[in-house]
Parts: sequence; structure tokens; C-alpha cells
Amino acid sequence: MLSKKGEKAVSCFICDKHRSIIKTAGTTIYENEWVYVGHIDREGKPNYAGHVMIDLKRHVPGMADMTGEEAAAFGIAMSRVSRALTESEGAEHVYALVSGNSVPHLHMHLVARYPGTPEEHRGAMDVYDWEKAPMVGEEEIVSLCMRLKERMESYE
Repeated sequence: MLSKKGEKAVSCFICDKHRSIIKTAGTTIYENEWVYVGHIDREGKPNYAGHVMIDLKRHVPGMADMTGEEAAAFGIAMSRVSRALTESEGAEHVYALVSGNSVPHLHMHLVARYPGTPEEHRGAMDVYDWEKAPMVGEEEIVSLCMRLKERMESYE
């Protein structure tokens, strides 16, 4: 989960999440040997509905560090989550963002954009500035995660 056999375990937020050292909002949307998919957790702040994270399980800083198997799993998860956000939640577009600035563990943000989002709030993180953005609490996040999980299972 954290590293290949024989490598030293690394302390990081995402690794700790995968080891259940910290709890995050929602529930698992999808998981396999290489990736974990769940909803964003903003540490008690309201969450934007449909802001999903894909984490590589192995601790590496960037996309160039993935193995072929990891890259394939990451790409498939990205495609399926985006499709599920569109079909299940009515997203008209899904933004994808990988930065690695604050957490040096490869993860991708997928952010749904819903119909009616004003032009000035279109962008992966700009949606958070929209006063009518669909912000949700823990109960709604769990429901959303379950809908996405069910939809993704239908693709397999």
C-alpha cells in the first residue's frame, strides 16, 4: 500500500488515510491494488459535491513515477469516475487537476461542474467561490459516494 517490499514506509497524509490512521469524509467509491477513490475531505469545512480524489496507493510524488500497471489503473479510474459523475450526478463537465504542491503523494482531483455554474466560476477550484455551489455535509457525501460506487460497478 505504501511502498514496494523492502522500502521504508513514508509519513504522509495520503498514506495515513490509506492505513486508516486518519478518517476522511464519505466512504470508498472504488479501490483496487493500485488506486483508491474517495470524496474530498475539507477537515470540517463544507465539501463541494462531486470533488473526488484518486490516490495512487504507492507513495510516489508524480505521474512519471508510476509503473505501467499503476498508470493503467489510474487512467481507468479517472475515466470511470468522470463518467459516473456525469451520468449519476448530472455533471456537465469534470475538471482534472494534479498539482502535488501541498502533498508529495500522487493524487488527482476530479471536480464536477454542474449545469448553471456561472462562467466566472468555471474552473477546478473556481467552483468553490460560487455562492450557490452545491456544498454538502457528511451524510450527503456518503450518499453521493454510494451512488458513484454503484455506477462504477456497472462499468466492470
